[in-house]
Amino acid sequence: MPDGSRPKGYWVAHVDVHDMERYKDYINANGPVFAEYGAKFLIRGGGREVREGQFRARTVVIEFKDFETAKACYDSMAYQDAKALRDPVSAGDMQIIEGYGG
Repeated sequence: MPDGSRPKGYWVAHVDVHDMERYKDYINANGPVFAEYGAKFLIRGGGREVREGQFRARTVVIEFKDFETAKACYDSMAYQDAKALRDPVSAGDMQIIEGYGG
């Protein structure tokens, strides 16, 4: 990037939740972790229109200050503990993506 800063990092997830009541435990557990890593939700569910292809019921996009921070958050023990609450009650696809630095 021209100013020497690094591109932001993003989590992009598509999720089907099978038990929203239990999924709320995951939401409550991930809040402190995301705060620690400076995560900012850009998309968290919400209305949408699928124009091409097929997607899961929910889309989530979370922004981090850079790609390394996005990876570190996911790999942290605190997030993995929260994720263990999510796994039995949802199915999804998630990737960590480096933002465009052009």
